[in-house]
Amino acid sequence: QVQLVESGGGLVQAGGSLRLSCAASGLTFSSYAMGWFRQAPGKEREFVAAINWSGGSTYYADSVKGRFTISRDNAKNTVYLQMNSLKPEDTAVYYCAAGNLAVRTHGPYRYWGQGTQVSVSS
Repeated sequence: QVQLVESGGGLVQAGGSLRLSCAASGLTFSSYAMGWFRQAPGKEREFVAAINWSGGSTYYADSVKGRFTISRDNAKNTVYLQMNSLKPEDTAVYYCAAGNLAVRTHGPYRYWGQGTQVSVSS
């Protein structure tokens, strides 16, 4: 049974930082690309960042480029999202996902976590 469990969300002031973690189990983690998506109230789920199986290639939404960094530790079956210079518009539930390709659309991702709330106050 595949499980993706996010952690690290919380409430932070604008300009602050958070690091999200996503621990995977029940799959060969190093064979999967990983992605982070987010969904704000009343909005569609949107792409944030993705990383290929080796960590050698990363991709970012324009809205987070230069502020967020995705990384992975295949020995720990964990993917991270370091979020710096947070803005109120970053407030959302953040989801990690596993799939065959590191893409910007959510369709190809096969497994999803339950999400973690990130709230940024102004």
